[in-house]
Amino acid sequence: MPTPRMTDEIKQQALDAVATHGSIPAAAAFLKLPVETLRHRYQAAQHAKLQPTVQAQAGWQVQNPLPEGAAPSNAVAEGYTLRGTSTLVKADGTIQQQWIKTERDAIWAKLAQDAAFNALAETLTPLKTIKAPAARDKDLATLYTMTDCHVGMLAWDKEAGEDWDLKIAEDCLTSTFVAMIDAAPKSAVGIVNQLGDFLHFDSLQPLTPASKHLLDADSRYQKVVEVAVRILRRVIEHALTKHEHVQVYMHEGNHDPAGSVWLRIMFAQLYLQNPRVTVEKSPNPYVMYQHGKTFLGFHHGHLGKKPQLPLLFAAKYPEAWGKTEYRYIHMGHLHHVDEKEYPGIKLVQHPTLAAADAYAARYGWLSTRQASSMTYSVKDGEVARGTFVPRR
Repeated sequence: MPTPRMTDEIKQQALDAVATHGSIPAAAAFLKLPVETLRHRYQAAQHAKLQPTVQAQAGWQVQNPLPEGAAPSNAVAEGYTLRGTSTLVKADGTIQQQWIKTERDAIWAKLAQDAAFNALAETLTPLKTIKAPAARDKDLATLYTMTDCHVGMLAWDKEAGEDWDLKIAEDCLTSTFVAMIDAAPKSAVGIVNQLGDFLHFDSLQPLTPASKHLLDADSRYQKVVEVAVRILRRVIEHALTKHEHVQVYMHEGNHDPAGSVWLRIMFAQLYLQNPRVTVEKSPNPYVMYQHGKTFLGFHHGHLGKKPQLPLLFAAKYPEAWGKTEYRYIHMGHLHHVDEKEYPGIKLVQHPTLAAADAYAARYGWLSTRQASSMTYSVKDGEVARGTFVPRR
């Protein structure tokens, strides 16, 4: 055990010396200390869960070059943090082997991810402005909700009842929402509400991000991204031919928490010079839009549970809650229709246009495939609704 006079600086010095010189005897000779004294300080540093400084790790590499592609035992790779160490020391005090236990540094990973997404967005050229349509009804806003589309999912009709792949997804989603926009009232505002799980998987591996469950996937991730971007761009641009202003949301789902990030940033960059498009860039999984006396709340449904959502939105947005009379929360996640009124608010759960995958089919989770447009007045809440089934 360390003595009361042993400071963190002394422990760090011992740890850095061993990291730099490769063994306790060599480090002791460099510091001109007895081997047992340095071993005592080194073990105290390990007990305190200290780790070598970057300079010490670099010094070790210079004095002890490793084979190409190898890494020093004391080094912790960039983007990781030290979780613990285990050291095997010979009788003569030299280190025979050391095991470093590390874990992903969540903050570093998030910063790296955000930097990559912003760099991607910087390479995009903003789109040309589409001419605004003739005079629209400024009292109205029409909401187009596309949720749980699972672009990139693969379903086989003999197993799941219906086919679904990238081509079918692109044909189905674009044709259905183009028809929906064409049939909607002439609202001044159109809201493209991508409510999460637009992408079936969120990385180069077809796995659920949290549980790492293997998913039935169609093709490579880059092709999935290309199709997803084409679908969303087509829907947004068609909405611009119908409405004076288009509000765009790219909510996170449990299948695409990272995908929702780059979608928000990328589309915000694409329409940066178009004053008729507003892309919400907030990473908040609970967002709202106010249209006069109408309150529209959005959440995918994977975090907050239904009974919690009314009070949660009231607490997060008290000013908008107090100024509105008609309130709605829109969610997806469960793939089927469900509407329930709570005191002061209605919760609308949207179904999906996508086919069921094998997992859902095997457990008997079946529901009608459809999507709806909902039109809201600044004075009277919901005044119109259109329901559409898959079109190809």
